[in-house]
Amino acid sequence: MAAAQIDAKLLEDIENYVKTNKVMIFSKSRCPYCHKVKELFKKLGVDYFALELDTLEGGDKLQQAMGKKVGRTSVPQVFIDEEHIGGCDDTMAAHESGKLKGLLKL
Repeated sequence: MAAAQIDAKLLEDIENYVKTNKVMIFSKSRCPYCHKVKELFKKLGVDYFALELDTLEGGDKLQQAMGKKVGRTSVPQVFIDEEHIGGCDDTMAAHESGKLKGLLKL
């Protein structure tokens, strides 16, 4: 498969995860920032789906494709109702400002 086809498939996979999960977190199992975001959602009582890229075959390629989609390859990357919220600092800032509760409809 050509690189462009692989990229298109990976971007499609990312889109599918984002569309089928109200709260989608692209994460790594040992990342402290990822844990912080997941703990916040647990504390808020919000269900989320976290895709642990470091335990997924081809997760590194998915992470690179994420960079093309949102302009960042760092984790976590959080989406709520298909809207890209950002990483840990962005999610925490949205929580502090009250924006997160609005997005989550809490």
